[in-house]
Amino acid sequence: MQFHKYQGTGNDFIIIDDRAQAFDEADQELVARLCHRRFGIGADGLILLRNKPDFDFEMVYFNADGRPSSMCGNGGRCLVAFAKDLGIIASEARFLAVDGPHDARVDADGTVRLKMQDAAAPQSAETGGHDVFLHTGSPHHVHFLDPAEAPTLAGFNVFATGQAIRRHSAYAPAGTNVNFVEVPADPGQPWPVRTYERGVEDETLSCGTGVTAVALAASQRGATSPVRLSTPGGELEVAFEQHPNGGFANVWLSGPAVRVFGGEI
Repeated sequence: MQFHKYQGTGNDFIIIDDRAQAFDEADQELVARLCHRRFGIGADGLILLRNKPDFDFEMVYFNADGRPSSMCGNGGRCLVAFAKDLGIIASEARFLAVDGPHDARVDADGTVRLKMQDAAAPQSAETGGHDVFLHTGSPHHVHFLDPAEAPTLAGFNVFATGQAIRRHSAYAPAGTNVNFVEVPADPGQPWPVRTYERGVEDETLSCGTGVTAVALAASQRGATSPVRLSTPGGELEVAFEQHPNGGFANVWLSGPAVRVFGGEI
Protein backbone atom coordinates (compact mmCIF):
# COMPACT_ATOMS: atom_id res chain seq x y z
CA MET A 1 0.00 0.00 0.00
CA GLN A 2 1.36 3.40 -1.02
CA PHE A 3 0.90 6.17 1.54
CA HIS A 4 1.84 9.80 2.13
CA LYS A 5 2.38 11.55 5.45
CA TYR A 6 1.34 15.20 5.90
CA GLN A 7 1.17 17.49 8.90
CA GLY A 8 -0.58 20.77 9.64
CA THR A 9 0.96 22.49 12.69
CA GLY A 10 1.93 19.09 14.07
CA ASN A 11 -1.48 17.48 13.50
CA ASP A 12 -0.31 14.56 11.36
CA PHE A 13 -2.15 12.34 8.90
CA ILE A 14 -1.67 9.30 6.70
CA ILE A 15 -3.12 10.15 3.29
CA ILE A 16 -3.92 7.56 0.65
CA ASP A 17 -4.80 8.22 -2.99
CA ASP A 18 -7.88 6.00 -3.13
CA ARG A 19 -9.39 7.17 -6.40
CA ALA A 20 -9.54 3.49 -7.42
CA GLN A 21 -11.43 2.77 -4.15
CA ALA A 22 -9.21 -0.18 -3.28
CA PHE A 23 -9.01 0.62 0.45
CA ASP A 24 -11.34 -1.36 2.70
CA GLU A 25 -12.85 1.43 4.81
CA ALA A 26 -14.75 -1.10 6.93
CA ASP A 27 -11.47 -2.50 8.28
CA GLN A 28 -11.14 -0.39 11.42
CA GLU A 29 -8.34 -2.59 12.76
CA LEU A 30 -6.26 -1.83 9.67
CA VAL A 31 -6.75 1.92 10.07
CA ALA A 32 -5.86 1.77 13.77
CA ARG A 33 -2.75 -0.31 13.03
CA LEU A 34 -1.56 2.10 10.33
CA CYS A 35 -2.03 5.04 12.73
CA HIS A 36 -0.25 3.30 15.61
CA ARG A 37 3.01 5.08 16.45
CA ARG A 38 4.85 1.89 17.40
CA PHE A 39 3.46 -0.80 15.12
CA GLY A 40 2.43 1.30 12.12
CA ILE A 41 3.22 4.55 10.34
CA GLY A 42 1.91 6.74 13.14
CA ALA A 43 -0.67 9.51 12.79
CA ASP A 44 -3.55 11.35 14.43
CA GLY A 45 -5.81 10.10 11.64
CA LEU A 46 -6.06 8.56 8.18
CA ILE A 47 -7.55 10.24 5.11
CA LEU A 48 -8.68 8.77 1.80
CA LEU A 49 -8.80 10.96 -1.30
CA ARG A 50 -11.53 9.74 -3.63
CA ASN A 51 -13.23 10.86 -6.82
CA LYS A 52 -16.60 12.56 -6.42
CA PRO A 53 -18.86 13.83 -9.23
CA ASP A 54 -19.27 17.62 -9.28
CA PHE A 55 -16.32 18.06 -6.89
CA ASP A 56 -12.54 18.05 -7.27
CA PHE A 57 -12.39 15.15 -4.80
CA GLU A 58 -13.94 13.65 -1.68
CA MET A 59 -12.40 13.49 1.79
CA VAL A 60 -13.01 10.32 3.83
CA TYR A 61 -11.57 10.67 7.32
CA PHE A 62 -10.87 8.19 10.13
CA ASN A 63 -9.67 8.83 13.67
CA ALA A 64 -6.55 7.08 14.93
CA ASP A 65 -8.77 4.50 16.64
CA GLY A 66 -9.98 3.37 13.22
CA ARG A 67 -13.48 4.78 13.41
CA PRO A 68 -15.00 7.14 10.83
CA SER A 69 -14.99 10.64 12.26
CA SER A 70 -16.57 14.05 11.99
CA MET A 71 -14.81 16.86 10.12
CA CYS A 72 -11.09 17.45 10.63
CA GLY A 73 -9.95 20.97 9.73
CA ASN A 74 -6.20 20.40 9.61
CA GLY A 75 -6.80 17.10 7.82
CA GLY A 76 -8.86 18.92 5.20
CA ARG A 77 -6.08 21.45 4.69
CA CYS A 78 -3.51 18.66 4.35
CA LEU A 79 -5.69 16.86 1.81
CA VAL A 80 -5.92 20.06 -0.25
CA ALA A 81 -2.11 20.28 -0.24
CA PHE A 82 -1.95 16.60 -1.29
CA ALA A 83 -4.42 17.20 -4.13
CA LYS A 84 -2.25 20.07 -5.34
CA ASP A 85 0.86 17.89 -5.16
CA LEU A 86 -0.96 15.25 -7.24
CA GLY A 87 -1.92 17.86 -9.83
CA ILE A 88 -5.65 17.36 -9.21
CA ILE A 89 -6.03 21.08 -8.45
CA ALA A 90 -4.01 24.21 -9.16
CA SER A 91 -4.64 26.70 -6.37
CA GLU A 92 -8.36 26.38 -5.65
CA ALA A 93 -10.49 23.40 -4.68
CA ARG A 94 -14.03 22.41 -3.87
CA PHE A 95 -14.38 19.06 -2.15
CA LEU A 96 -16.92 17.04 -0.22
CA ALA A 97 -16.38 16.00 3.40
CA VAL A 98 -18.58 14.32 5.98
CA ASP A 99 -20.09 17.67 7.03
CA GLY A 100 -20.74 18.89 3.48
CA PRO A 101 -18.95 20.88 0.73
CA HIS A 102 -15.82 22.91 1.44
CA ASP A 103 -13.97 25.51 -0.60
CA ALA A 104 -10.21 25.90 -0.23
CA ARG A 105 -7.23 27.62 -1.76
CA VAL A 106 -3.46 27.38 -1.60
CA ASP A 107 -1.49 30.63 -1.45
CA ALA A 108 1.85 31.13 -3.19
CA ASP A 109 3.67 30.76 0.15
CA GLY A 110 2.04 27.37 0.78
CA THR A 111 -0.57 28.57 3.26
CA VAL A 112 -3.71 26.47 2.87
CA ARG A 113 -7.01 28.21 3.55
CA LEU A 114 -10.11 26.11 4.20
CA LYS A 115 -13.65 27.42 4.38
CA MET A 116 -15.47 25.86 7.31
CA GLN A 117 -19.21 25.45 7.72
CA ASP A 118 -21.28 28.23 9.26
CA ALA A 119 -21.54 27.91 13.03
CA ALA A 120 -24.16 28.76 15.64
CA ALA A 121 -23.42 31.05 18.56
CA PRO A 122 -21.49 29.48 21.46
CA GLN A 123 -23.73 27.75 23.99
CA SER A 124 -23.15 27.37 27.71
CA ALA A 125 -21.54 23.98 28.28
CA GLU A 126 -23.75 21.43 30.02
CA THR A 127 -20.89 20.60 32.38
CA GLY A 128 -21.40 23.96 34.10
CA GLY A 129 -18.97 26.73 34.88
CA HIS A 130 -18.09 29.41 32.36
CA ASP A 131 -17.22 26.97 29.57
CA VAL A 132 -18.93 26.99 26.17
CA PHE A 133 -19.76 24.44 23.49
CA LEU A 134 -19.64 24.89 19.72
CA HIS A 135 -19.96 22.60 16.72
CA THR A 136 -17.50 23.56 13.97
CA GLY A 137 -17.81 20.40 11.90
CA SER A 138 -16.85 18.48 15.04
CA PRO A 139 -18.10 18.98 18.61
CA HIS A 140 -15.90 21.15 20.82
CA HIS A 141 -15.96 22.06 24.48
CA VAL A 142 -13.98 25.27 25.10
CA HIS A 143 -12.52 25.97 28.54
CA PHE A 144 -10.94 29.39 29.15
CA LEU A 145 -8.23 28.98 31.77
CA ASP A 146 -8.83 30.73 35.07
CA PRO A 147 -5.56 32.12 36.50
CA ALA A 148 -6.57 30.52 39.80
CA GLU A 149 -6.33 27.09 38.12
CA ALA A 150 -2.93 27.69 36.55
CA PRO A 151 -1.07 30.83 35.46
CA THR A 152 -0.43 29.43 31.97
CA LEU A 153 -1.32 26.41 29.86
CA ALA A 154 2.27 25.16 30.09
CA GLY A 155 1.73 23.38 33.39
CA PHE A 156 -1.93 22.50 32.95
CA ASN A 157 -2.92 18.82 32.97
CA VAL A 158 -4.64 18.70 29.57
CA PHE A 159 -4.77 14.91 29.44
CA ALA A 160 -6.54 14.23 32.74
CA THR A 161 -8.88 17.22 32.61
CA GLY A 162 -9.60 16.74 28.91
CA GLN A 163 -10.35 13.05 29.32
CA ALA A 164 -12.80 13.75 32.15
CA ILE A 165 -14.73 16.36 30.13
CA ARG A 166 -14.58 14.26 26.94
CA ARG A 167 -16.32 11.40 28.77
CA HIS A 168 -18.72 13.54 30.80
CA SER A 169 -22.30 12.23 30.83
CA ALA A 170 -23.47 15.51 29.26
CA TYR A 171 -21.70 14.48 26.04
CA ALA A 172 -22.66 10.80 26.05
CA PRO A 173 -22.53 8.64 24.09
CA ALA A 174 -20.30 10.15 21.38
CA GLY A 175 -18.24 12.42 23.61
CA THR A 176 -16.60 15.69 22.63
CA ASN A 177 -13.24 17.25 21.86
CA VAL A 178 -11.93 19.58 24.57
CA ASN A 179 -9.96 22.79 24.10
CA PHE A 180 -8.11 24.67 26.83
CA VAL A 181 -7.41 28.34 26.20
CA GLU A 182 -5.09 30.83 27.86
CA VAL A 183 -6.60 34.32 27.60
CA PRO A 184 -3.94 36.80 26.43
CA ALA A 185 -3.69 40.25 28.01
CA ASP A 186 -4.12 41.72 24.53
CA PRO A 187 -6.89 39.95 22.54
CA GLY A 188 -5.08 40.92 19.34
CA GLN A 189 -2.17 38.65 20.28
CA PRO A 190 -2.19 34.88 19.57
CA TRP A 191 -4.49 32.87 21.86
CA PRO A 192 -2.62 29.84 23.27
CA VAL A 193 -4.64 26.63 22.80
CA ARG A 194 -4.14 22.98 23.78
CA THR A 195 -6.57 20.25 22.71
CA TYR A 196 -7.62 16.81 23.88
CA GLU A 197 -9.06 14.94 20.89
CA ARG A 198 -11.59 12.15 21.04
CA GLY A 199 -10.69 9.24 18.78
CA VAL A 200 -7.02 9.94 19.42
CA GLU A 201 -7.77 9.89 23.17
CA ASP A 202 -4.82 12.13 23.92
CA GLU A 203 -3.57 15.65 23.47
CA THR A 204 -2.64 16.50 19.88
CA LEU A 205 -0.22 19.22 18.81
CA SER A 206 -3.01 21.06 17.01
CA CYS A 207 -6.67 20.74 16.03
CA GLY A 208 -8.21 22.72 13.17
CA THR A 209 -11.87 22.50 14.14
CA GLY A 210 -10.74 23.09 17.72
CA VAL A 211 -8.95 26.39 17.10
CA THR A 212 -11.90 27.41 14.93
CA ALA A 213 -14.21 26.84 17.91
CA VAL A 214 -11.83 28.75 20.18
CA ALA A 215 -11.62 31.72 17.80
CA LEU A 216 -15.40 31.97 17.54
CA ALA A 217 -15.79 31.64 21.32
CA ALA A 218 -13.03 34.21 21.86
CA SER A 219 -15.10 36.76 19.95
CA GLN A 220 -17.18 36.98 23.13
CA ARG A 221 -14.01 37.97 25.01
CA GLY A 222 -12.74 40.78 22.82
CA ALA A 223 -11.11 38.92 19.93
CA THR A 224 -11.85 40.26 16.45
CA SER A 225 -11.46 38.58 13.06
CA PRO A 226 -8.95 37.37 12.05
CA VAL A 227 -7.94 35.64 15.28
CA ARG A 228 -4.46 34.16 15.63
CA LEU A 229 -4.12 31.00 17.69
CA SER A 230 -0.94 29.43 19.02
CA THR A 231 -0.88 25.64 19.39
CA PRO A 232 2.04 23.44 20.51
CA GLY A 233 2.54 22.62 16.81
CA GLY A 234 2.44 26.14 15.42
CA GLU A 235 0.22 29.10 14.64
CA LEU A 236 -3.14 29.10 12.83
CA GLU A 237 -5.54 31.88 11.87
CA VAL A 238 -9.33 31.94 11.80
CA ALA A 239 -11.30 34.64 9.99
CA PHE A 240 -15.08 34.97 10.22
CA GLU A 241 -18.13 37.20 9.96
CA GLN A 242 -20.46 37.40 12.93
CA HIS A 243 -24.22 37.79 12.53
CA PRO A 244 -26.36 39.92 14.86
CA ASN A 245 -27.92 36.69 16.18
CA GLY A 246 -24.48 35.56 17.38
CA GLY A 247 -23.89 32.98 14.66
CA PHE A 248 -20.91 32.90 12.31
CA ALA A 249 -20.48 32.72 8.54
CA ASN A 250 -17.66 32.91 6.01
CA VAL A 251 -15.37 31.07 8.45
CA TRP A 252 -11.88 30.38 7.11
CA LEU A 253 -9.15 28.31 8.79
CA SER A 254 -5.64 29.08 7.53
CA GLY A 255 -2.15 27.75 8.16
CA PRO A 256 0.65 25.54 6.84
CA ALA A 257 0.15 22.01 5.47
CA VAL A 258 3.37 20.15 4.72
CA ARG A 259 4.32 16.81 3.17
CA VAL A 260 6.63 14.94 5.54
CA PHE A 261 7.38 11.72 3.63
CA GLY A 262 5.82 8.92 1.63
CA GLY A 263 6.40 5.22 1.15
CA GLU A 264 4.79 1.82 1.12
CA ILE A 265 3.67 -0.50 3.88
